[in-house]
Amino acid sequence: MLVATLGGIGRMRPGPGTWGSAAVLPAALLGPLACLGLALAVALLGWWATRGALAESGAEDPGWIVVDEAAGMLLALAGLAGIGDWLGVVLAFAGFRLLDILKPWPVSWADGLPGATGVMLDDILAGAIVAAALLLAGGI
Repeated sequence: MLVATLGGIGRMRPGPGTWGSAAVLPAALLGPLACLGLALAVALLGWWATRGALAESGAEDPGWIVVDEAAGMLLALAGLAGIGDWLGVVLAFAGFRLLDILKPWPVSWADGLPGATGVMLDDILAGAIVAAALLLAGGI
């Protein structure tokens, strides 16, 4: 539960997903490659923690699980090689939250998958889409 809620951040109101996303923003200072490595580590640890939290709580996708937002946001920040200043961080955050809330395809497809895979994968896809968009925008 500690990992799934990011040390309790998932219990914050309103908008626990926004708080979970914001919690990892300082990682942008480490650079895109570090964010990519952290995204992978958080995704793997998050899948494990989410699997246990879902089994313990009996819920399908409770809002207090925010490790998925952390993994997706870190992946979005990995795209800052394209736009590496504070504007890039703002765009990464706004883009990720927008995709996480609106859930366009393929994010909606992943959200429909069962268990920890669905909980984690929708945010990972949202982060990957934002990262790709940032990298493309930086190359223009």
